[in-house]
Amino acid sequence: MDTLMIIIVCLMIITCLIFSIYTIFYNKLQDYIIRINEVESMIDDNLRNKYDNINKYIAIMKGTKKIENDIDPSAFDEIIRIRTQKFSNFDIDRKLIEVEIFITELKEKYKELKESEELTNLEKKREELDENLIVNKEYYNRNIAEYNKLIKQFPTNIIAKIGKYEEKLFYDRKDMSDDDFNDFKL
Repeated sequence: MDTLMIIIVCLMIITCLIFSIYTIFYNKLQDYIIRINEVESMIDDNLRNKYDNINKYIAIMKGTKKIENDIDPSAFDEIIRIRTQKFSNFDIDRKLIEVEIFITELKEKYKELKESEELTNLEKKREELDENLIVNKEYYNRNIAEYNKLIKQFPTNIIAKIGKYEEKLFYDRKDMSDDDFNDFKL
């Protein structure tokens, strides 16, 4: 009877130990998932604000007579399409950068735009949003790297398989676990 009791106690201790280890590593995975989701939300908010900022910029530029006469109105259609189509944050970020480059070229070409106080204020706001985006992207990628490392390491890889957690891509959509080196985009 004493042997049976010792075996039962040992099994209970081992079960509690396994459950505790599982809980610790499960919570660690959940912590990274929460961090990633929070920063994705911040990136989304910054991109929305950046989109709104660029729309204000375009409205002011369209109202400038000299530009209105020189530029085809369809030049700004790309920014309008962003709102009507479904894109990932990464794709929206790329498209907004393209529009910013176009706006910068126009700003260099037209003196009226450089001297506009409204556009200068919008430019400062855009720079602030860009700084926030850079910080958020770096934080996102750091957490993705740690999360992916946990998914591959023992014993969290077992928990990841049980919970059907999969590796996530970095913000630039680079998949570090494949042999495709062409998916790195600048």
